[in-house]
Amino acid sequence: MKRAAGIARLIGRIGAVSVIGVFVALVTLQFVRIAGQNVALAHTLRDVESDVHGLEAKRATQLHTIDRLSDPRGAIPEIHERLHLVGDHEAIIYLKRTHAP
Repeated sequence: MKRAAGIARLIGRIGAVSVIGVFVALVTLQFVRIAGQNVALAHTLRDVESDVHGLEAKRATQLHTIDRLSDPRGAIPEIHERLHLVGDHEAIIYLKRTHAP
């Protein structure tokens, strides 16, 4: 009887340890999977934030250009430069670089 009770107790302990081991293994696997997803999402978020900052800078530049070209005093020099026109008492000087520093 004692021997049967000891074996039953041993089997019960092995079963309990096995259940706890399986539970810990499942929790660990889920944690690793979620950690991997978090790392991937962090990289994606960093890329998106970089894109947003680039677009904000581009927008600021475009708004500055729109403001400058909305004023005739800013638009006329731009028109002259693009069309290679000169006003009265003005001259165009073209510089050519002969060698790189």
